[in-house]
This record gives sequence, structure tokens and C-alpha cells, in this order.
Amino acid sequence: MSLNKSMHPRNRYKDKPPDFAYLASKYPDFEQHVHTNLAGRAMLNFKEPEAVRALTCTLLKEDFGLTIDIPLERLIPTVPLRLNYIHWVEDLIGGQGEPRRGIDIGTGASCIYPLLGASMNGWHYLATEVDDICFDYATRNVEQNNLSDLIKVVKVPQKTLLMDALKEESAIVYDFCMCNPPFFANQLEAKGVNSRNSRRPPPSSVNTGGVTEIMAEGGELEFVKRIIHDSLQLKTRLRWYSCMLGKKCSLAPLKEELRKQGVPKVTHTEFCQGRTMRWALAWSFYDDVTVPSPPSKKRKLEKSRKPLTFMLLQPTVKELQSQASSIGCPSNPRPVETITAWLEKTLSDLKVLYKRVPCGRKEQSLFLTVVENTWIHGRQRRRDQGRHLRELPRAPPSGTSTTPSSVTKQEAITTPEEVPTKTQEEEVNATGQEVQHFLFKCLVNVKAEEQDVAVEIHWVEGQNKDLMNQLCTYLKNTLFRVVAKPLGT
Repeated sequence: MSLNKSMHPRNRYKDKPPDFAYLASKYPDFEQHVHTNLAGRAMLNFKEPEAVRALTCTLLKEDFGLTIDIPLERLIPTVPLRLNYIHWVEDLIGGQGEPRRGIDIGTGASCIYPLLGASMNGWHYLATEVDDICFDYATRNVEQNNLSDLIKVVKVPQKTLLMDALKEESAIVYDFCMCNPPFFANQLEAKGVNSRNSRRPPPSSVNTGGVTEIMAEGGELEFVKRIIHDSLQLKTRLRWYSCMLGKKCSLAPLKEELRKQGVPKVTHTEFCQGRTMRWALAWSFYDDVTVPSPPSKKRKLEKSRKPLTFMLLQPTVKELQSQASSIGCPSNPRPVETITAWLEKTLSDLKVLYKRVPCGRKEQSLFLTVVENTWIHGRQRRRDQGRHLRELPRAPPSGTSTTPSSVTKQEAITTPEEVPTKTQEEEVNATGQEVQHFLFKCLVNVKAEEQDVAVEIHWVEGQNKDLMNQLCTYLKNTLFRVVAKPLGT
């Protein structure tokens, strides 16, 4: 259940997954599918359709007071996933428990979305279905839960989505529509032959469902495009249109389709549960709706970012202190000042923009703005530089006069270490404005750890964190190289 912590915050299973042992002790029909592993933990075989069906029916009975029947040859829904979708629709339409009207496109035999929405929030549903078996079961499930006054199940022709279903409901404005579309275009995709990355492990649960439930011409991408085209005609007949997606790769082309059609309000989300991830897309033609931000972005912003760190032990620090005068440090510099000065020298050599920023008493901080990858192939550049120096004309013997032209050539040759590099403050002052284009920005903290010194590099913003990893490695190796081969040797 590794993704459960990323469930919708109101999902009842987020922090309290189903207790199989307790459910087995209470429901005999469920108990027969539960076994105990060597560690004494109650387990369920999700590869068995009967076991998956028993879990769904048991959870709906225990947690929502719903009784349903589902045939094994039709789609067996998982409750946590469907509950995630319901809660997201609540976010879209702005509240729970208020009388709302929604449409479930292809409700399935379980009729699970209308049953959950009606029992939890008192929502009214128009539930459409094209399959005869699914229609019969859905109708019975609504009736046996005494929800016929809230849920209307209608049988519609094949390929009917929204337009035909709303012909008889011309005066009603719906708050939302939901849809769990057929994910696959053919049998091979349904078996994961063409659609599943070879590096991913096989599915942990069985794939049930009838042909119309799991397959459609063009797969989910074309199916949802048809809903988009219906919405372009219906527009404000629904406040929110939404669809679940089984493949993340479907999200970008569908958002691009909505952009091309000029749809003003678009958002998406992730549904995380167990080892399964799903995605959902929603759009609206109303200007007054509130568009929730994608939860995935919020999680990334809230996720703590650990800095890159390397440690310089006391012997290394002392050796760098002994050589500090060669780079202009005052005598007997403190360990933190020493390491900071060596880092500043390396950054200047790399032409990385930096400036010191305020920090604690026992540490130093540098704010870096990297505009170019100058550390790659550093060894090759050093070799080329050495070769270039070896090819320079030798100094003439003593007593021999030097022509002005030769002096000019010698003076014109400088090594990269001799070229002054502007700090970020100088760069800003010289150009009159901040650097607009950069690879990344980071904060380098140098602080004492007893007799040792720690260097931390914190990501701030930019294009690629791998470049920061490379720079961190380069800085560390440069310091160790100075110790192994002091300057001037």
C-alpha cells in the first residue's frame, strides 16, 4: 500500500487501510478468501476475481451501508480509487452534502459512483450504460439500496456519451459528469503487451471487465476526445466535465486538445491508492468556477528536499589551510573561511556567478547562479591547456634581446586562473539587471562540524538537478585534488 499516503486527504482509507482480519471475523463471505502468511498477517490474493469482488462488497457494506451484486465477468471496482474520484469531484463543485446533479457515463454493473455520491452527499445522478448485463445489475443495485429517488439508470445505444443521453433532459443544468472510460484500444493493450513499460512489474491485481468496459476504438484517448467534442456543443449544460485516465501519457494530448479548442478552465489530478495510480482531467466553460490546483504539484512543493552534502575531515582541512595563502587568504584562517575561499576560487575558475549571503556565526553561505556548464570535460581542458603551454616558444638565452612582438605574444597568453571572474554582484552591477537565463540556482552552506567541515548544496530553482549533482562532485574532487597535489607542484 505504498501510495496510500498520497490518497485524497478526505479518503477514509488514507491513514487506515482495511483491516482484513477484522472484516474476515465479521463477514463469512469475505473470510473464505483471507489467508494468513508466515508472519501472522491476514492477506488477500488480488489475482483472484472472487477475492477482489468479496473485498469490494464487504467494504461497501461495512463503511457505507451499501449492498451490491457484481458478476465476475464484468468490471469489479476498487473502493479506495472510486472514493478518491468522488472526493475530487467534491473539490471541483465546491462542497459536500449539498444537493447536486451529476452524470456517470458508463456506470457499470456496480453503479458505484452514483451509489457512493448519493449515499454520502445526497447527490442526484443520471447513470448511463450500453451493456445489457451491466444495466440490469446497476438497476437492481440502486433499487436494493433504496436510492431510486436519487439515481436514474438509463440504457443508451452503443457509442452514446453525452449528447444523446441529454436529449430528454434539456431543461436541466448538471453540476458535473464522471467517467471511467475504457482504457485499452485492443486485446494486446489490455494484456499489457503494447502499453506497459517493460521495466514495470506486472499488475498486482486481476483485470476483470467486459469488452465495452475495458476496450474502445482508439482506447481512452479517443474516447475522452469524443466527450470533449460533446462538451463543445453542450458547454454550460454542465458546470464541470471530468474523466479518469489509466495512462499518464494520455494527459498531455488531451490537455492540448482542450487548449486548441479554447476551453478556458482546465485542471487535472492524480489518484494514488495501493500500488495503483490513475489520473483525471476536468474542464469547464464557466468563468465563476474555482479551479483546484493539481495535488501532485502541491506534494512536490511540500516535499522536503535533502541537500547534497560532502564532508571534509580534519586532516584535509588542515592541508587546505596550509595552502590557503596561495589563493590570497590571510594567515591562520578559520576552517570554514578556508573551505569557502577554496570554493570561491573554484567557482571563479568555472565562471560561476556567486555572492556571499548572511548566515550563522559558524558558517558561510554562497548563493550560486549557474549560466553555463563549464565543469564538464574539465580534465580534457586541463590537458589541452598543458599542451598549449608546452608548445609556447622558450625564453631566449640570457643576453639576447627580446623583440617587442615576442613580448607582446608572451604577455597576451594567460591561463584561465589568471582571468578575473565577476561575482554575481559585479555581474548585476555591470549589466544593470539580474541574469535572466540560467541553468540553475543553488545555495552552498559551509559549516563546522567539530573538527571537520561540512559542505551542503541546496537546490533553489532551475532546469536540471543532475547539473547540480555534477557541480557538487566537481567541487568535492577539486578540493581533494588540491590536497593530493598542492598548487605549484
